[in-house]
Amino acid sequence: MNDAQRTELEAAAYRRLVAHLQQRTDVQNIDLMNLAGFCRNCLSKWYKAAADERGIELSLDAAREGVYGMPYDQWKAQHQKEASAEQQAAFAKGTPHA
Repeated sequence: MNDAQRTELEAAAYRRLVAHLQQRTDVQNIDLMNLAGFCRNCLSKWYKAAADERGIELSLDAAREGVYGMPYDQWKAQHQKEASAEQQAAFAKGTPHA
């Protein structure tokens, strides 16, 4: 596999991950953070950081919209639920933040 093929496969896997997260609105960001140590917001920030490193103009809002599939405030209003005491306790135990 050459570098171009690897980049193509990585991009395809990223797009599939984003599509999966857009479909699974039942999975809250705090659940992702507690289980995997990253969430949709982390992914958005990594995407923006990659753009910044390459001198590509991309706002955090645009990066978030790309990951969430809609403006972030709209996603929060439609899908974000209040974190339970258990979720907050698990998060407070020291989930590494990306």
